[in-house]
Amino acid sequence: MICGQMAQKRIKRAETAYYHLMSRTVNGEALFRKREKEILRKMIWQVSEFSGVRVVTYAVMKNHFHLLVEIPGRKSISDAEIVRRYRVLYPRPTPWHPMLPEVLESHLRENSEEGKLLRATLTRRMHDVSWLMKTLKQRFAVWFNQSRDRFGPLWSERFKSVLVEGDQWALRTVAAYIDLNAVRSGLVEDPKDYRFCGYGEAIGGNEVARAGILGVCRDLESYRKLLYGSGSGVRDGKVSISQEKARRVIEKENGKIPVATALRCRLRYFTQSKVLGSAEFIEKELRAQNAKRKRPQKPCRLQGANWQGLAVPSGLRKNWFG
Repeated sequence: MICGQMAQKRIKRAETAYYHLMSRTVNGEALFRKREKEILRKMIWQVSEFSGVRVVTYAVMKNHFHLLVEIPGRKSISDAEIVRRYRVLYPRPTPWHPMLPEVLESHLRENSEEGKLLRATLTRRMHDVSWLMKTLKQRFAVWFNQSRDRFGPLWSERFKSVLVEGDQWALRTVAAYIDLNAVRSGLVEDPKDYRFCGYGEAIGGNEVARAGILGVCRDLESYRKLLYGSGSGVRDGKVSISQEKARRVIEKENGKIPVATALRCRLRYFTQSKVLGSAEFIEKELRAQNAKRKRPQKPCRLQGANWQGLAVPSGLRKNWFG
């Protein structure tokens, strides 16, 4: 697990990086109903736009949420863009940020000492995994506690983070795992029917959600084939390969099942590993850490399905079902 500080160090690289992020409520309590999910959904889009982060897809569940995001490398941001993003995050003054966008624009234009400080403070919060999650979780926790006349922590931990290789297959696979959350939980039989995930929003006409998925897959039809897959869909009202059968085939019969079926099981590969991608990508990311380890980790290919070479660091070879 890569938590906030480690993720922040990684993101200062020059190139674009992709992360699978997840956070859970205190004690895993099922606190989010339709209204809470809707508010968190809106905040995800709002905070990601301010941060300059592209959401590939997401899923909001009753006690946790997932994000797959593209973090661009550090780059300069114009004052006009800073003001635009500020308006997105703070459309109205708040007790914590009472400054109007027009006042910010004036300070930046004059390049005063206050303007320089504001520019540095705001840009530091952009293109950064830790700031993205901190802002999102704090905002939602404040709203949640106020709406419930509640106090105290809402989230059980900072967040979990898996660095995902920028390979199209790796990204599509992780995205599909996220969009199938509602199917695994039994809330819907088809992920398109779940409003609070990227695929459901894309099918519903949200252009930003659609653009996120199309950034890693050539069209929604191809993505749907991965989600539903050969041998895993519902036919004549029956699921042709159940999660129970998938477990038996993999764990007892040492066989393989379609990727889409494996993705309908809770897999620790996608939430508990440090990195996910090709063996070469894993070796590159582990090189610095292995130099300090008595027992260096090595790439371990995902088991149970034809994952087309995807791997994670060694240590999750057993009990990989969540």
